[in-house]
Amino acid sequence: MTTIPVLSPLSLWTTVRSISAFNVACSFAALWAFVKFSRALRWRLKTTQLRGPPRTSFIYGVSQDLMSSNDTGGMYEHWATEYGVAYTIPSVLGKSRIVLCDPRAIAHFLARDTWTYAQTPLFTALMETSFGKGVLWSESETHRRQRKALTPAFSNAAIRKLTSVFYDSAYKAKAAWDTVIELSKDGDAVIEVQNWMNHVSLDTVGIAGFSHDFGSLNGKHASVTEVFDSFGSNPKASAVNQLFFLVALAFPIITKIPTKRSKLFKKLGVTMGEISNDLLIRSRREKDVNMSGRDEEKSIIGLLIKSESQDAELHMSEEEVLAQMKVLLLAGYETTSISLTWALIELSRHPDVQTSLREELLAFGPDPTYDQLKANLPYLDAVVHEVLRLHPPLGEFTRLATADDVIPLSELVRTESGETTDSISIAKGTSITISAAAINRSSAIWGPDAKEFKPDRWLTEDGITAKAEEVQGHKHLLTFIDGPRACLGKDFAITEFKAVLSVLVKSFVFEMQDGPDTEVEIARGILPRPGLLERMVLGYL
Repeated sequence: MTTIPVLSPLSLWTTVRSISAFNVACSFAALWAFVKFSRALRWRLKTTQLRGPPRTSFIYGVSQDLMSSNDTGGMYEHWATEYGVAYTIPSVLGKSRIVLCDPRAIAHFLARDTWTYAQTPLFTALMETSFGKGVLWSESETHRRQRKALTPAFSNAAIRKLTSVFYDSAYKAKAAWDTVIELSKDGDAVIEVQNWMNHVSLDTVGIAGFSHDFGSLNGKHASVTEVFDSFGSNPKASAVNQLFFLVALAFPIITKIPTKRSKLFKKLGVTMGEISNDLLIRSRREKDVNMSGRDEEKSIIGLLIKSESQDAELHMSEEEVLAQMKVLLLAGYETTSISLTWALIELSRHPDVQTSLREELLAFGPDPTYDQLKANLPYLDAVVHEVLRLHPPLGEFTRLATADDVIPLSELVRTESGETTDSISIAKGTSITISAAAINRSSAIWGPDAKEFKPDRWLTEDGITAKAEEVQGHKHLLTFIDGPRACLGKDFAITEFKAVLSVLVKSFVFEMQDGPDTEVEIARGILPRPGLLERMVLGYL
């Protein structure tokens, strides 16, 4: 006789519950797959299918090739030559990006930045973790409000008053270098140029922006520099970080995983938050003692304090105020120091240019005023902008379309099907990349000598090609981007760049330690920059 087991009510309930949970999981998986398929189908139907380079990695597309290259701009330019001014590159896990190398298309795109085109989820996640919800993080109306609140601090009148601060930092570096040379036996000294430019930039932004002297030029330890410099300092770790970053392009959520890199970003955010908070508290206490009401409202820290008021027209929360301070510290430390380092490297590579610049500065005489730096030193201006053209600190940027769009082109491109078109359709969710380095150094835009360091191009009537003049941006460059996200501190950065460079070139002769043909390695920090150990020989005339 066969015995049929009878399930107890508890066992029956457990079984039913397990089956139900399985069914729910399957339903969610099916729904996720359906949504993904629908989006992919919509994207394919709504987006012009362009040609582009083949996938070199099943997982990473061409993204790993780009990250490991020292000349990503050259890669983008090569593909533009082969596939046209708009093309598609394969990205991570089957995704793709559209790359624009056409001035008309780029102008259309940048005019709609923060509205039709927004920061990528990965960029937003990293910005929020390290720098908070500031002007780099925000979009649309929030971005407009934050930017408008900061704009008066970067007016011509405000920067004119800060020019003396730029000179003070330059002369502190000069005094330190004088001491080093005096202690040397042969009248020369070897310096680690990137380290020194970091100190100059940090002390400058501290005093000019927040009335605080970090004292790094005087040898004082600044915790923020330690965190900044730890990015990219370990080449072996950088390879792992690259792979982690590539996967994060598809799954931004993994930035929450406590890796060495993510811990660095978190530490950077905490360190900068502590510094910014201390500066903010001190400035609130001293605002009535150290500056008049009118000047205070036009300084960066003064405007930030003013914006905290609940009845302020452009009110910002304390979280937003601290985020702006972190962003300004980042911009002041990273971008200007990178540009100054590249300037000294290029002048060492081209001693004839260095001599011509020095002759102009010595002939001019005393330190130029703000207005004279802008208008009375054409060769200095040419050298500065040639450095900014060849070495933009931010080499490329990517946005995500938040709505469907049609982007016009100045020349025809061939699609995947072989047809030609003078515009491309963009579906919501499409990633679009623009390489500032590729546009700034494009032979098709700047002529056959585009890769050469040639300041004279800015001084001759036909030095800037007609195609280059189509690029909308400061001096036809994408170094400072353009549109709603155009660099707010552009004039601040250029004036500091010119003031510091003028003092150093008048005072010293620069040479590469291993000769003018020394290959410069690129360090992968927060932004790519010349290697921290790039050594330069320093001497008097």
